[in-house]
Parts: sequence; C-alpha cells; structure tokens
Amino acid sequence: MADDTVKEAGLGMVLSVWSRRKWLAILAFAVPIAAAVSLIMFLPNVYRSTATVLVDRQQVPEAFVRSTVTSALETRLHTISQEILSRSRLEALINRFGLYSDLKQRVSPEEVIARVRGDIKLELKSAKVTDQREATIAFTLSYQGSDPSTVSAVTNTLAGFYIEENLKARERQAIGTAEFLKVQLEDTKKRLDVQEQQVSTFKRRHLGELPQQMETNLATLERLHTQLRMNADNQTRAAERRQMMSSQLAEAESLVTSGNVSPTGLVPPVPEAVRLAQMKQELTRLRTQFSERYPDVVQLAAEVAALERALAEGKSSEPKTDEKPGAPQPTPQAAPLSPYVLRLKDALSEAQADIKVLKSEEARLRDGIVAYQARVENVPRREQEYVELSRGYESSRELYQSLMKRYEEAQLAESMEQRQKGEQFRVIEPAIPDGRPAAPNRLRLLLMAVALSLGLAVGAVVLAEHVDTSFHAVDDLRAFSAVPVLVSIPRIVTETGLRRARWRMRLAASASFIGLVMIVGIAYVVAHGNEQLVALLARGGY
Repeated sequence: MADDTVKEAGLGMVLSVWSRRKWLAILAFAVPIAAAVSLIMFLPNVYRSTATVLVDRQQVPEAFVRSTVTSALETRLHTISQEILSRSRLEALINRFGLYSDLKQRVSPEEVIARVRGDIKLELKSAKVTDQREATIAFTLSYQGSDPSTVSAVTNTLAGFYIEENLKARERQAIGTAEFLKVQLEDTKKRLDVQEQQVSTFKRRHLGELPQQMETNLATLERLHTQLRMNADNQTRAAERRQMMSSQLAEAESLVTSGNVSPTGLVPPVPEAVRLAQMKQELTRLRTQFSERYPDVVQLAAEVAALERALAEGKSSEPKTDEKPGAPQPTPQAAPLSPYVLRLKDALSEAQADIKVLKSEEARLRDGIVAYQARVENVPRREQEYVELSRGYESSRELYQSLMKRYEEAQLAESMEQRQKGEQFRVIEPAIPDGRPAAPNRLRLLLMAVALSLGLAVGAVVLAEHVDTSFHAVDDLRAFSAVPVLVSIPRIVTETGLRRARWRMRLAASASFIGLVMIVGIAYVVAHGNEQLVALLARGGY
C-alpha cells in the first residue's frame, strides 16, 4: 500500500512537471532532432567499389629464364602507386569522368588532387610461403564517390592503370638492362680487339728477338729460388738439431764432470770432404736431368774439380814431424767416455758439418741466382710488356665472355617480358556498381540523434526545475513553512488574458516554425554535397 502511494506520488510529480515544462521539453527535443535529422537526410550518399587484382608469378621457370626485375613486389607497387597518383594522371582521370565538379568550384586544384588521393585505397593481401616469410599474392583497389556507376568505372580504370604500368615498368627495366649490357659488351669488344691487335703486333716484332732460352732461364731461376727456400728450411732444422744436441751434450758433460771423469772430444769430420761428396751427388742428379752443356752442370762440374784440387793440395802441404826410430811415443791418457756422450758428440759434429755444407750450398745457389738473374734481366722490359699485355687481354676476354652470357640472359628476359610471360597483374574481381551506399549509416545516426535529443530535453527540464524556486502547489508551501494555509485562490482567467495567451501561443509557434525552417536550411547548406563530413563520419563507424 505504501509502495502504491509512493508510485502515485512520483507519477503525479512527473505529470505536474510535464504540465508545467512540456513546451520547454518539446522545444529542447525538437531543435536538435530537427537539426540532426535534416543534416542526416541531406548528407550525400558515398558509394565505394572495390576491384581485386591477382599477382600471377612468372610463367617460365626461373631455372630456364631468370628475370631482370629483382625488386620486391611491395616496392614496385609503391612505385607504381606514385606514378598513377601523380598530378598529371589524376587530372586526366578527373577530366575523363567529370569528378568533383562542385568541389572544383570551391577549392583549389591541389585540394581536389589531395581529395582524389584520399578516396583511393590500396590494400595488400599476403600469404605465408614459408614459416617465417610472407609474400603478396593479391591486392585490392577501392574508390569512393557519389555516383555508383562512376565509382565502379573509376575503380576498374585504376586497376587497368596498375596492370598497364606494371607491364610497362617490367618491360622498360628488361629493355634497359639489355641495352646497358649491349653497350658494355660493345665497349669491351672494342677494347678486346685493340688488345688482341697489340698482342699480335708484339709477338711479330719482339718475341722472335728474345733469346730462345728465355723460358729455360726463367724455369731454372724459379728452380734455384725453390732450392734456396728449401736450403733455408734445412738450415733452420739443422740449427735446431745442433742446439738440441748442444743442450743434451752439456747435460751429459755436467754429469761426467760430477763423476770426476774428464771427457775428450772427437775430431769432427772434414767439411770440405762432406761438401765434395754432396756436390758430386748433386752433379750426378743434374746429369740425369740435363745435358753436359747445361749451364748448371758446367758450373757445378767446375766447382767439383776446383774443390778436388784444393783438397789434394791441402793433403800434400801437411807438415811432417821428424820421428826417431825407437823413440818412445807419448800415449794420451783418455778418460773413458760413455756411448751416449760419444753418440751426442757424433750427432753434434754431423749437425755442424751439415750446417757448413748447407751454407756452402746457399752461397752456390745465390751465385747461381745472381748469374741467371743477370741473364734474365737482359730482356726484362719486353718480357714484362708481353706479360702485361697477355694479362690485360685475358682479363678483357673473360669479361667479354661474362658480359656475353649476361647479355644473352637479358635478351631472354626481355623476350619473356614482351610476350607477357613474366610476373603480371590480373583482375579477378572487377568493381561493380553497388546500390547500397557505403556511408553514411543513417539508421545509426538517427538513433544517436534521438538519444541525444531526449537527453537534452530531459536535461533542460531538470535544469529549469532546479532554477525555478516558486511554489506550484499548496502541499509544497505546507512542506516548506509551518504557518497554516487558510485558503487557496485559483488563477483568475479573463477574456483579455485568454486572448493574450492565444497571441503568445501563435507567436511562439510561428517563431518555433521559423526557427525549425532556419535550422533545416542551415543543415541543408552544411550537409549538401559535404562528402568530407561523410568521410569523417565513416572513419568513426557511422
């Protein structure tokens, strides 16, 4: 019962407020809803058409023909977009389809071009070709405008532009690559012919004048250098061996000294005899490879003979001691040596003898190198010129062959692009006129306008009640003051008051009607042809 009383009191209060503020609520609701509805109804329809373009890969396997267009597809699409969205191409497109006729009268041409670029959208569609990489397999082109037929025609024209520009760009790059290689090939051929003529002339003029043994001398000089390097390696190893033997012998002698044994040294072998034996071995080896008139054989035979004579003279000039028969000869007292020490001394003597022999061999090799170097340096300039000419000719010939191979591949790639067997674009879903506008979403906008208008009307009524401090009922006065209310006088309505009320009502209705008409007119001016506002609402989802 108490709840029913509270509900009746609340409903009565609402009805009382409505009776007092109904015109304010109606006006607060009518003004924004009229403006919003007018604006929504007068907004132009924007239609969008989309064309899907498939990227067909190269039809000829790359194992047979390699394309000269190696840039990424995304990069080429951006390049083509810059070409198509250039000022000249867009102006031709606008004039061809008569686009933005109203807008061109209000704004500058640059703003119109910017508007066209904003209405064109390119979206890439990718697919995973591996686990880590994605490749573009298609892309969509879309355009928006006020006429669906014109929009679809413009979209298909843009798709045709992309297909045509892609073919032109690929063919242009293939032709440019082939022409560049052709120019390089011709220049290399001219340089190769000149170098070939120079080599032929040099051979006719100078190669006959060179000593016939030039190549032999060069080979012998190279062999002597090789032997000198081997000799140096052998000396290094012999020196290491001698150092090792010396260290081991010093350790052994220290042991002998600590044992109170005085070791005696052994007489090392004669180095000249060892050298003579090695030279004879070398001479025998050379005679098996070359004839007796070969310079190395002649020189080494002379050295062997000279060394034999020197050894013979040295033995004959040794001093003799006068010995008396029967005279006692002193016998040296040699301390016993261990076999290990004897072996170390023998090895050390052999190492020293080897080093001496190797040093003698090194001196002989250096003398031979100097001799043959002198022979070779008699004609160094012509030989060097021939080597340089030959080297330059071989380099040019290799470059010419490489350019020839690349030029043939570029010609195949050019033929493939001209026959449209390379990567190309193909429209699989052309744009068609769509009767439903893409924007604005009028139903959603109307619902939002109604909600906002109702909220504004309720807010206006609540604000008016909050500002108004007068008493509208006896109960309000009794609730405010403890003074008893004795009598309530109702409003006295006269004929003059009624006429005034009617005139005020007519004036208010006329003013409201005029205001609504003005609001509708302003909304028409703002919304008519305002595609930018539609685009703004579309970006917000309305």
